[in-house]
Amino acid sequence: MRTVITIIVLALVVVLSKVNAQDFQGIATYKTHRDLHIKMDSTKINSEMQTKMMEMMKKQFQKTFNLTFNKESSLYKEEVSLDKPQTGMGGEFQVVMVGNGGESDVLYKNTKDQRYADQKDTMGKIFLVKDEIEKIDWTLESETKYIGEYQCYKATYKKQVEVFNDSGFNSESETKKEDENKEPEMVERIVTAWYTPQIPINNGPEMYQGLPGLILEIHDGKLTVICSKIVLNPEEKIEIKKPTKGKQVNQEKYDEIMEKKEKEMMERFRPKKGREGEGISITIGG
Repeated sequence: MRTVITIIVLALVVVLSKVNAQDFQGIATYKTHRDLHIKMDSTKINSEMQTKMMEMMKKQFQKTFNLTFNKESSLYKEEVSLDKPQTGMGGEFQVVMVGNGGESDVLYKNTKDQRYADQKDTMGKIFLVKDEIEKIDWTLESETKYIGEYQCYKATYKKQVEVFNDSGFNSESETKKEDENKEPEMVERIVTAWYTPQIPINNGPEMYQGLPGLILEIHDGKLTVICSKIVLNPEEKIEIKKPTKGKQVNQEKYDEIMEKKEKEMMERFRPKKGREGEGISITIGG
């Protein structure tokens, strides 16, 4: 009789665990910020234009995103802003953000299948990047802190990143040619995350995941992502659907397309012959 009861109890535990896994949902709101370094190559840019440019660039990199999630999958999407993006400031000056995103952008991740689908609006053309989630070799640290009501634990990992030359658009032509032919330098960067086991999913913002709890904070070079609000099991059920729009490519192919577009934009906005020294160089640290 005890054996039968034990089997029944174990079966109920399994069923309830599956139900809870299916029903467990949440919405986490994240604020992102990226430090900027703006280099002026022209002494003809007045302080008023410099201030306007700084404000414009800051807005481009201070955004709010929502991560809707359950135990196995998530959607990461920017909150729709009512402000119209600025594309220029008059005269010869323009800020062009290649692949900066839009309302069509949405990142789907399935941490069980280790797959993602990233729908991107790149300069008016929509791509659907599908590929495997790259494993992150996290090191779990003992340091803890609270983010809101959640106790968080520190985790870090090391990655190699490219560092490009800082010559800008207006350096001497021969030097510029030499710099363009140089390979970018690779340096090691430590990425820091803070996660909470109180929300037991191995997910997080952007392409950060793989820890024993939801990631609430990320420091990756000059990029900072911080969770500002969490709603667990909201009254209105969340539906997580894979994005389907766009030309389907893998990550490697998309990176090739982006590199080509960036080179095209650099050529388009390069100062013409006889006008060197009249432009502005913008360097965004990663």
